[in-house]
Amino acid sequence: MPTSPSSPLVALGQRAKAASRRLAVASSAARNDVLLFAADLVEDRAGRVLEANATDVARAEQDGADPTSLDRLRLDRDRVTAMAKGLRNVAGLPDPVGEVVDGWVRPNGLRVQRVRVPLGVVGIIYENRPNVTSDAAGLCLKSGNAVLLRGSSSAISSNSVIAGLLRDGLNKAGLPKDAVGLVEDTSRASAVAFMQLDGLIDCLIPRGGPSLIASILEHATIPYVLDGSGNCHIYVDRAADLSMAESVVANAKMQRPGVCNSAETLLVHRSVADAFLPRMASALAGVTLVGDAATRSILPEAAPATDEDFATEFLGMKLSVAVVDDLDGAIDHIARFGSGHSEAIITGDLATATRFTSEVDAAAVLVNASTRFIDGEELGLGAEIGISTQKLHARGPMGLRELTSVKYVVNGDGQVRS
Repeated sequence: MPTSPSSPLVALGQRAKAASRRLAVASSAARNDVLLFAADLVEDRAGRVLEANATDVARAEQDGADPTSLDRLRLDRDRVTAMAKGLRNVAGLPDPVGEVVDGWVRPNGLRVQRVRVPLGVVGIIYENRPNVTSDAAGLCLKSGNAVLLRGSSSAISSNSVIAGLLRDGLNKAGLPKDAVGLVEDTSRASAVAFMQLDGLIDCLIPRGGPSLIASILEHATIPYVLDGSGNCHIYVDRAADLSMAESVVANAKMQRPGVCNSAETLLVHRSVADAFLPRMASALAGVTLVGDAATRSILPEAAPATDEDFATEFLGMKLSVAVVDDLDGAIDHIARFGSGHSEAIITGDLATATRFTSEVDAAAVLVNASTRFIDGEELGLGAEIGISTQKLHARGPMGLRELTSVKYVVNGDGQVRS
């Protein structure tokens, strides 16, 4: 798809850009009304949403989609209700737009403030999950941003209906419906063109697997925030409470294995490996274990682990395991194989915990808690649009504040520079 001025994609972006200017100055009450109206519409027209989703699921089954992909794609009454609830929850969150981040007065009397403002147009490119259409759009609208949505071909029927309900909510609130736009061309060419809408999309946020991230890195010409992979580790230290460690590791791996904050690698201090690994293997019944030589000497049922295993986000019932000599070994392993998402340590030693949180380079580090807590709602942000594994401009769970930038507002009374 060309990005010439006459292309449908460019026209969609231009309408979103125009809508973003109106949305940025709309009152908080008006933006909240959009979300509340949309939530009511999602519930009232749940039958339409489910009918469209059934079409998507049937097509995906015909195409041989795997169970994890089908689960992400499939909606039911509870999931639709959760979408509506999510919109209402976001409407109830504090509005970041207009927040004064800080301020000061210069010696010459100039009054300087930094004020939160919307990014403008946020582009979301995502795979499979139609609830992202509602969740992402709700966060963008609440934070004063227009949003362009480019979902996958597998969910196009669901996405079209859900985006339409959001547009109806905008219209009912008296705001431009083009503040929500859906790209209906799901070809690879349109995805690449979407990543190159310079001057129309202000920030691109991908939600998907390694192939999508690789495509962003290769083709994007607009600013992006990577919602990267979650190759998350848990290190069980020699000073760990092993009962606590068993509970945390089991939760981090098994509670919902197909998400980015589930654990993918277990690191165990050599001095506790003999005692801990057999009981942990029993607690992980149903999980395929692959391990290094030291692990397999204790757990002969574990298959050999390769470097590729240690670098992989499995998103399923598989876990790689390694025995390390000390904290340095754990930190080195994470530095080599980690994706910068979430890393955890189980220990009763404060100095060890402090070194781990200081030296491990990740968006989130946890002490004596499951990696599954690295989530916007669980951390008190209310909701998130993704989890950034990069360092500019956002890192970790991205809530409403991360969908804003800052503007310097300077007030004077005639000062001139000498």
